[in-house]
Amino acid sequence: MYAPDLTNLGKFYIGGRWVDPISADQMPVLNPATEEQVGTVSLGNRDDVNRAVTAANEAFQSYAQTSKDDRLSLLIAVKAITEKRLEDLAQAMRIEMGAPISMARSAQADAGLGHLDGFIEALEALEERLELSNGDTLVREPVGVCGLITPWNWPINQIALKVLPALATGCTCVLKPSEHTPISAMIYAEILDEAGCPPGVFNLVNGTGTAVGAALSQHPDIRMISFTGSTNAGIAVSHDAAPMVKRVTLELGGKSPNLVFADCDLEERVAASVAKTMFNTGQSCDAATRLLVERNCYDQVLEIAKRTAAAVEVGNPAEEGDHIGPLFDKVQFDRVQEMIKIGIQEGATLLVGGLGKPEDHPTGWFAKPTIFADVSNDMRIAREEIFGPVLVIIPFEDEAEAIEIANDTPYGLAAYIQTGDMDRAKRVSRQLQAGAIHLNGAGMAYGSPFGGYKQSGNGREGGPMGLEDYLETKTLHGF
Repeated sequence: MYAPDLTNLGKFYIGGRWVDPISADQMPVLNPATEEQVGTVSLGNRDDVNRAVTAANEAFQSYAQTSKDDRLSLLIAVKAITEKRLEDLAQAMRIEMGAPISMARSAQADAGLGHLDGFIEALEALEERLELSNGDTLVREPVGVCGLITPWNWPINQIALKVLPALATGCTCVLKPSEHTPISAMIYAEILDEAGCPPGVFNLVNGTGTAVGAALSQHPDIRMISFTGSTNAGIAVSHDAAPMVKRVTLELGGKSPNLVFADCDLEERVAASVAKTMFNTGQSCDAATRLLVERNCYDQVLEIAKRTAAAVEVGNPAEEGDHIGPLFDKVQFDRVQEMIKIGIQEGATLLVGGLGKPEDHPTGWFAKPTIFADVSNDMRIAREEIFGPVLVIIPFEDEAEAIEIANDTPYGLAAYIQTGDMDRAKRVSRQLQAGAIHLNGAGMAYGSPFGGYKQSGNGREGGPMGLEDYLETKTLHGF
C-alpha cells in the first residue's frame, strides 16, 4: 500500500526552505474512507503569515523583473517534475480526501498538468508591451504579492489555477491550501522547489480560514487575494480586503441547472447527467445538481435516472474502477444527511438513495447516491449547495419556464443543456446566466476560462484570462 513521505507536513515552505512553524497548533489529517489518522498538519497563525509575506515581498523585487523567457523556462521545469510526481499527487488526494485512485489520476492529478499546458500557451502569447495607435505604450506588469486560498474538493486543480499564473506573470505568492488536504499541497511545494522556483517566490502556510486566511486577506503587503470556496467565506474575504482596496478574485458556489429537452437522446444524456452529478461524490462547485426535465418526457427520465443512480457503485478509493468514494469528512457527511432529511420533510419524492451509509460501508464517510423527484425550485434542496451525491429533478412545461427556473438561483457558475436541436441550444444558451454552458455532455478544455456570474464569484481562472487578474496595466505617455 502506498505510504507518502510526510516529513514536511509539520513544516511550512517559506523563503525557499522548509521551516518550523511559529504557531504550536496542529490538526490530525484523517483518511475519510477509513477514519484513521494518516498524519498531523501544523496550523499557522498571523506571525507565520507575516514571515511568509515578508519573504514573498523581498523576492518580488527581483522576480518581477524577470523576462518572459525566464518564467516560461520555470513553468517547463515545473511540468517535468509534475510528470515525475503525478502518482504521488494522485495517491495523496486518494488518502486525504477519498478520491478513487483511477479518478485521482485521470482528473484530480491530471489537472496539475493540463492547466500548466494552458498557462504555458497563454504566457507564450502574452504581449507584455504594446504600442497603441495613438502613440502611447501599454505595459503589463505583475500585480505584486498574492495571497492564494484553495479548497479541499479539487486540491491540485485549484492550486495550479492560482500558483501557476502568479509564477507566469512575475508575481510572488503565499498559498494557504485547505487544512484538510495538506498532503497534496506539500507535494506541490516540493515540486516547485525541485523545479528551481526562486526562494520566496512561492510560500506555503497551512492553517484555518479564520486564522491564516484572514491574516492573508487583511495583510497590507498583499496586493491581491484569489479565493476558492463557499460564498459566505468569499464574502468574508472581500470584507477583510476592502480597507486596502486590494484586488480580490472569487470562485464560489453553484447550484447548476441541467436542462433536459425531450428531443435529446434521453437514454444517453440522462444517464451521463446522473453520472456527472455523482462524479467526485458530488463535491464539485459546478456539479449539475438541478435536473430540469421537460414534462412530456418526465416519467421516462425518472426511470432512467433511478436505474442509473442505483447502479452507481460506492467503493474503496484505493481500488481501481469507476466507483465513487466517501465524502471528505464527518462534517460534510452530516451536512449531506441533514439536507437529505430536509428534502424528505419538504415533500420531495425520494427516487433512490436516502439517509445513512451504504450497508457494505459502515466505516468511512460514505453516502448513498440519492435522487429526489417532484422537486419545486423553492425547496431548500433546490436552492442550497449540498455538495454531495444528491440530485434533484424539477419538471418544466416549455422552454421559457425552463430558462426561468434555471436562472432562479443566486448562483451562476455553470449550466448544462441536453437537446438535439442546435438552434434551441444556441437560443437557450444566450439566456442562461452562467459562466459556462455545456451542451450534450461537452466538458471544459484546459486553457479555457472558468468562473461564474452572480454569487458564484468574479474573475476567471485558466488560460489567457487566468493571467489577467495577476497583471497591472501601466500606460506610458511620451516615451
